[in-house]
Amino acid sequence: MAFTLLELKLDTGYTEPELRALIARQLGIHDFSFQIESQSLDARNKSRIHWQVRVGVTSDEITGEELNPREVLEIPFSKRNKKVMVLGSGPAGFFAAFVLQKAGFDTVLIERGAEVSDRASKLHHFEKTGEFSPVANYSFGEGGAGTFSDGKLTSRSKHISKERAFFTQSYIAAGAPPEIAYLAHSHVGSDKLRVVVKNLREQYQSLGGKMLFETMLHDLVIRQGKVVEAITSAGTIAADYFVLAPGHSAYETYRMLISHGVPFRIKNFALGSRAEHPQALINRAQWGTEKLPGVKAAEYRLTSEGDGKHPVYSFCMCPGGMVVPAATYAHVNTVNGMSYYKRASAFANAACVAGVHPTQLSEKMQSPLDALAWLEELEQNFFRFSGGYGAPACTISDFLKGKLSSPMPKSSYPLGLLPAPLWEMLPPIIVSAMRAGLKDFSRKLRGYDQGILLGLESKTSSPIQVLREKNGQVEGFENLFMAGEGSGYAGGIVSSAADGIKVAMSLIG
Repeated sequence: MAFTLLELKLDTGYTEPELRALIARQLGIHDFSFQIESQSLDARNKSRIHWQVRVGVTSDEITGEELNPREVLEIPFSKRNKKVMVLGSGPAGFFAAFVLQKAGFDTVLIERGAEVSDRASKLHHFEKTGEFSPVANYSFGEGGAGTFSDGKLTSRSKHISKERAFFTQSYIAAGAPPEIAYLAHSHVGSDKLRVVVKNLREQYQSLGGKMLFETMLHDLVIRQGKVVEAITSAGTIAADYFVLAPGHSAYETYRMLISHGVPFRIKNFALGSRAEHPQALINRAQWGTEKLPGVKAAEYRLTSEGDGKHPVYSFCMCPGGMVVPAATYAHVNTVNGMSYYKRASAFANAACVAGVHPTQLSEKMQSPLDALAWLEELEQNFFRFSGGYGAPACTISDFLKGKLSSPMPKSSYPLGLLPAPLWEMLPPIIVSAMRAGLKDFSRKLRGYDQGILLGLESKTSSPIQVLREKNGQVEGFENLFMAGEGSGYAGGIVSSAADGIKVAMSLIG
């Protein structure tokens, strides 16, 4: 049985029989099996937009290489008399607990938020009434922030092939579409993710893992550099190891850790707003047409050198999606984007942010606690302007001119828009960089300047980072580990999950 790879160009609306027929013609064979290895859209020539597909073909009728086994994450099982407490049910925390449980550890996973169905119900209520829930919002709850932000599975992280494969196959087994294994810009969709995280939780529990929802970590008991117990709202939990994956928004958890001498440093992060456009406008700009068979909605990724000092870029682009109120606490106002699997909304949105180091924002910004306090104050200022969770907004044209003049177009945002001078609400260096970047974006993507900017986008990453070893162990602590976005070393679903898996594998040894 020999194996070969084919590179094929296919119409966007191709069918599986058409793919099989093309393979047969290309290789001159009849009896074979195949698997799509990768698939990406080539839209450089708008008159011939097509899928670029790499296919692995196995057959006795060809001369090729022996089929190479795929890299597999080996999780050795043995009954271990060791207990691990994991904080956070986002990708990093969940996959750390999942792998450790598979390896024979006794694990308990605590999550400050609600389980996913209750979380979805309370989010629906929030968007109808503006009544915020501290345990069921867009940041806190089962699956973490990623559950309700489209489920994009792109990652630039290197050296995570085994971890990525384990994560992908786990997601598919839990109900994610099989295409996530090969699409270049794959996504699950927030509607399907609700099912996936629930099924993964049930798999974890069937292995003996314990999950405690709506359980807050209040404190750690530490003796001579070793964590002895975690004090939680559900009681005290003793364990041999503690893996913390709190996400990027748990400010009180950060502050508690810093009070115990857990070392953090400030680092680059990004600030800006959400940009929203009609999806039809983006489709025309990217494809030259409003519809393309076999493709849900057009995407974009834009970058600019901004003002020459601070890069500006689009982030977390949600085609056919909506802008959502992503407040993490009752008196802050931030936004994020999400979309469902079909990406059928009439709107497209993406963060438009400028990269900056905290020390550039204020001379007083010298420590991690300073960075947290500064960012929290900015988020509270947006809440105070709105008097709630309506999104301060302006057109991109008005942002560039520095004057409110244009009528506000329709938006997907569920709690309403408030005309606002965002150029006065964001830090001046962010505004300067964004204006230069938005001009670049408008040159690169036709019609981009016809969009609007909404709210504060402050959750692309954390402004602080823990000091840790390569295996995730916190410097100066014997049995404390940090993983995922909350550690400052990962960003997004895939890299966070891979980070959690690597921490788990280091404990397995």
